[in-house]
Amino acid sequence: MAPVLDDSEVQRVLVVTAHPDDVDFGAAGTVNRWTGAGTEVVYCICTDGDAGGFDPAVNRADIPEIRRKEQEAAAKVVGVHDVRFLGYPDGRLTASFELRRDISRVIRQVRPQRILIQSPERNWLRVGASHPDHLAAGTAAMAAVYPDARNPFAHPELLRDEGLAEWAAAETWVMAHPDNNHHIDITDVFDVKLAALRAHESQTAHMDDLEQRLREWYGANALAAGLPEGRLAERFFVVATA
Repeated sequence: MAPVLDDSEVQRVLVVTAHPDDVDFGAAGTVNRWTGAGTEVVYCICTDGDAGGFDPAVNRADIPEIRRKEQEAAAKVVGVHDVRFLGYPDGRLTASFELRRDISRVIRQVRPQRILIQSPERNWLRVGASHPDHLAAGTAAMAAVYPDARNPFAHPELLRDEGLAEWAAAETWVMAHPDNNHHIDITDVFDVKLAALRAHESQTAHMDDLEQRLREWYGANALAAGLPEGRLAERFFVVATA
């Protein structure tokens, strides 16, 4: 187990992901545990997911609004009421200077003690988790955590024009990292996680085996974390970033 802040020390958490639904696949159970304990959680979604969906009958121009609404609905299921979209194109995300600045802005606005991001490192055992947009979002978010958001001389326009002073988050949690060192037992909130994912109807309505898939994935996580048979867990790599 990694040394992590006690949840009583964490008033605010910021989650940064590439797409709507990424946080729900990776960490909805954990997020629900946090909000249930009274922690404020904010989502920052880099794209509107406009390259997603599976139904060819849906007008592609409608996809961004559909996916934004789905993410907002899924967030409410797990107790999150502040969802911010950066509006970058889905499928073309890069760890650009501009993306680093925009994530730094949200970090300085929210001022979280804990940040949850996607892995900037490819996981060869779970290639599906290493979508290029995920890697880009993880790389940019980690650069925003260190050094951008804490450096008063980085992105000076954030302070000069918006009054956003520097902020250093104490720790960063990484989803889908190839070397996990911390787990959260989500067995008792699994139904909440499942409901959040089903709120992403454009992405999951065709998955007749969604619950079975999730139980297999998170059951394997639990066993790898040393939990008893029948438990379910989300796993993370946690690093101190104060």
